[in-house]
Amino acid sequence: MALIIQKYGGTSVATPARIKRVARRIAETRSQGNSLVVVVSAMGNSTDNLLKLVHRVHADPPKRELDLLLSTGEIVSAALLATALDALGVTAIAFTAYQGGIITDNIHTKARIQRIDTFMIRQELEKGNVLVVAGFQGVTSRNTVTTLGRGGSDTTAVALAAALGADVCEIYSDVRGVYTADPRIVPNAKKLKRISYDEMLELASLGTKVLHLRAVEIAHRFGIPLHIRSSFHWEEGTIIC
Repeated sequence: MALIIQKYGGTSVATPARIKRVARRIAETRSQGNSLVVVVSAMGNSTDNLLKLVHRVHADPPKRELDLLLSTGEIVSAALLATALDALGVTAIAFTAYQGGIITDNIHTKARIQRIDTFMIRQELEKGNVLVVAGFQGVTSRNTVTTLGRGGSDTTAVALAAALGADVCEIYSDVRGVYTADPRIVPNAKKLKRISYDEMLELASLGTKVLHLRAVEIAHRFGIPLHIRSSFHWEEGTIIC
C-alpha cells in the first residue's frame, strides 16, 4: 500500500462539478488500497476576488490580516472536497494548516515552511481516513496565520510528502504534464515523459508556471518523485525525478 500525496490546483476545484470529479478520482485511488493526503488550492479565482475585496476596504492592507483573509479560500476548498468524498462513502477529514502542523517563519505573504508536525495527520491516516489539507497556508510558532505566496499549495504538498515519507507526490492542474514549450502558445509542443529536478528548477526559475520553484527545491532535496498530471484526463503525465 502506497502513501500518495495529491495536490489539486484552483482550476481543478473551481466549481462543485469539478470538486465532485476530483472526489471520484481520489475515491478511485483510495479503492486501490492507497493512503492519501490531498492538498487543495482555492476555488478558481477566489484568491483574486478576495484581493479585490480587501482593496475596496484598504488600499494597503496590513499583511497579517491579508494572510488571514486569503487563507480562507483554501479552507473552503478543503471542506467542500471532504464533503464530496463523504457523499461517495469515502471517510475524509479536512484540515487547516494549523491542524496539519505546518509551521512557518513570521514573513507574511511569502512565508517559508520551517517544520511539519505530522502527529495529527498520521493519526487520521491510521484510522483509514483521507486527509484533505488546505494548501498555501501555515502558522507561526505563535499560531498566527501566514501564506506561502502564489503557487504555495505546490510547496505545501511537496513538504508534506517529505515529512510523511510519501512514495510519490502527484500535482494535478489543467495541463497534462511538462512540455517542450507552452502548448497554448506552441501547438506542436511535445509532452515530456521524464525530466530531472535540475531541469525543472531551471524552467521554474525562468517563469514556467507548471510548478512552484520552492516545491521543486524541496522535492530535489528530499528525493520526492513528482508526477505532473491533468485532473481532467487519466493519462500519465510527466515524472520529475
